[in-house]
Amino acid sequence: MYENLSPNGSLKLYEFIEMVTVVMIVLSQLPSFHSLRHINFASLLLCLGYTFLMVGACINAGLSKNAPPRDYSLEPSGSSRVFSAFTSISIIAAIFGNGILPEIQATLAPPATGKMVKGLLMCYTVAFLTFYSAAVSGYWVFGNNSNSNILKSLMPDEGPSLAPTIVLGLAVVFVLLQLLAIGLVYSQVAYEIMEKQSADVKQGMFSKRNLIPRLILRSLYVIFCGFMAAMLPFFGDISGVVGAIGFIPLDFILPMLLYNMTYKPSRSTLTYWINLSIIIVFTGVGIMGSFSSIRKLVLDANKFKLFSSDVVD
Repeated sequence: MYENLSPNGSLKLYEFIEMVTVVMIVLSQLPSFHSLRHINFASLLLCLGYTFLMVGACINAGLSKNAPPRDYSLEPSGSSRVFSAFTSISIIAAIFGNGILPEIQATLAPPATGKMVKGLLMCYTVAFLTFYSAAVSGYWVFGNNSNSNILKSLMPDEGPSLAPTIVLGLAVVFVLLQLLAIGLVYSQVAYEIMEKQSADVKQGMFSKRNLIPRLILRSLYVIFCGFMAAMLPFFGDISGVVGAIGFIPLDFILPMLLYNMTYKPSRSTLTYWINLSIIIVFTGVGIMGSFSSIRKLVLDANKFKLFSSDVVD
């Protein structure tokens, strides 16, 4: 968006990341997960608003006279199609697995079961509606040339933008605010872990003894994350690796394993064999997803440049 508005502008991607990092350092001082409840609700509204704008922009672009040529063909190599499929599964696992972390964090206090089920159902419903509506409309317009960030497809390097400037501008603002909210929510898990070691529970949350370590630790954590984001702008490839290595085991293997270990269902029951089948199948999916995601990282290695202004998808 910045390059479209100011083609000769001097600001680089890592400088925008630095600006966001400064804002995140300030916002990270919100003391607890409970204090984020209003921000979390605002995040939901931003997500729905962004999706509405993107789906509308894609439909408008697809029906306009400047509609891009569409190619829905798959990769010619069978092995490439298989690897791409497992990489995509890993990315989808990362998308839907993200809901697990805040739900675990928010439902530590009993009763957890009912709250977690309601929270996850809400999370998965919103994720399904937003991600798939944007993905389907984007693929309909751009085919296999669709960018993982649909905004980049709507603002091609050559030719006019395929959506009104006001729509694209609002979408960028929504994304920025949404990312701030997401960063706050998902960082709470790390903050809790750090502060269990540094805080004195016998003193108040805002006592000098607890406030100073919290300011220092949270600021250092956000600075580290901002530095890594600026240095390694490889979002799509990293998402696949994180999904395969982190979220597939967390979502599909660990719950079944813990259930069998905790409740010890008889080996003659259907529950035991269903759980075991899921463990075996998704262990294979996780291994293949890890291999295919790392393979894509290797294939894209020549595109990677530290502190680059071009995000590798």
